[in-house]
Parts: sequence; structure tokens; C-alpha cells
Amino acid sequence: MLNVRELLMLDISYLGAFSKRKDTSWGPFFYNENQPGYYDSNHAHIVDECRNPQLMPDEIIQFYQAKKIVPRLYIYNVEVQQKLIHELKIRGFGYEELDSPIQLWNNQVIEIRNNKHVVIEVVTDENYQEALDVEGSIKEFGGKESIEKVYREQFNHPFFTHYLLRYDGVPCSTACIFEDEKHIRMESVATVEEYRGKGLIGELIHYIQKEVENRGVKQLWVYPINDWVGKLYEKYGFQTVINLTMGHAFLSGKRINEIRN
Repeated sequence: MLNVRELLMLDISYLGAFSKRKDTSWGPFFYNENQPGYYDSNHAHIVDECRNPQLMPDEIIQFYQAKKIVPRLYIYNVEVQQKLIHELKIRGFGYEELDSPIQLWNNQVIEIRNNKHVVIEVVTDENYQEALDVEGSIKEFGGKESIEKVYREQFNHPFFTHYLLRYDGVPCSTACIFEDEKHIRMESVATVEEYRGKGLIGELIHYIQKEVENRGVKQLWVYPINDWVGKLYEKYGFQTVINLTMGHAFLSGKRINEIRN
């Protein structure tokens, strides 16, 4: 039986790998003062129903503004959080709702043709800068300035493995996995614009699936950022097991939907 809370705890574990975390009665507050503009490192994560919606917004505002970080919240179970959302809007927060599908791999590695142009490497100190340059050029990730310090923290974390794909020797695609006990989460799968359309994402996914198979881990998850990405993953054996609606409240800055699109 699917345990939704277990999936949310996997998300919290993933975020905590590159952010500081303060546990409060409202839920965990994530923050990274060295990277204040990186959204996933800097937000309150509200899973359970808020029992005191008049008090929480002020505590969140004070906490993040004291660290010179824009106050942001990711809110789950939005159907029971309407009073909280109302209070946030009163205090000037922008608000959007995001469809957040979660997909699970069916453990079937789909065979692909061997592409002699493609070489895939684990990211090490030797090719680190090349991998960072690729991810920094992906506009959907927010640019190099946004991800540089977070990438370093992930690279140094024992639960992360990063991959770099070369096409005819040119670094052009990246991905990573985060392993937490019996779960692996695949993240940051992307190709620079000039090399898209060559099936390189499929090469990376196939490679990672073989890696996961070799590790003996049974559950490989992805959290696609939009419908197009979700349909792409479906071609490689991922199935949507749940589609969450998540609220995003923010005191200033861009909407997540604006960045994704």
C-alpha cells in the first residue's frame, strides 16, 4: 500500500541534504544562508493541518527575514489549509497551486540502441566544473549563480551521485540520484538546449536504471516538474502513483510556475 507520508518524508530527507533544517511545531523550516535565492533550500514545509493559522505566518516572516531570506512556504493537504492560506494572503503573500505528480519506476529496464556518440561518467573532482557548467546553463534550474553552492553541497554529500553525459566528447547532459535507505530519487535530469532532441535524456535514464538495478534498490522515484517531463518518464517505465496538489506561498519573487514555464 502506498504510504504518502513516507514519500513526503523522502522529500524532506532530500531537502535536508543541502539545507539547514529547524523543526518547529508547524513543520520543518529549511534554510541556506549561503544560497538565499535557491527556492528549495529556503522554505517552510507544511505537511499537517495548521491548527493556529493566525500565528504561523508571523513566525515564518520573522524567521526568514532575520536571515535575509524571502519567506516561502510549501503547503501540502491544501484542502484543509484554507484558513492558513487566507491568513498568508492577508499578510501580502502571493499564492499558487502546483500539480506535483510522483512517479515510481516499474523495475523494467527498457533497452535502447547503443549510441556510439554517448559516454556517461560519474561526476568527480576531475569533471566537476564541466558538470556544473552544464547544469548552470539550464534555465529551468535557475542559472549557475542560483545552483552553484547547492551543487557543491550535493556533490559532497554521501547520499548523492551525479552523472555527466558527453556527446562526441562535449558535456551536454546531467542527472543525479539521491539514495535514502530503500528509496532512490532521480533529480536534475536535463540537456543543454542545443543538444536536445537527440534522445540523451533517455540515455541517462537507462544508465541510472541499470545503476539502481545493480545496487539492489527496489524503488526509484521521480518528481516531474511538468506534464511533458512526466510523459517522457513514462516512456522509460515510470508510472504516476499519486498526484499531489501543493500550495506555494511567497512574500516576494517569482512564482514557481513562472520559472518552470
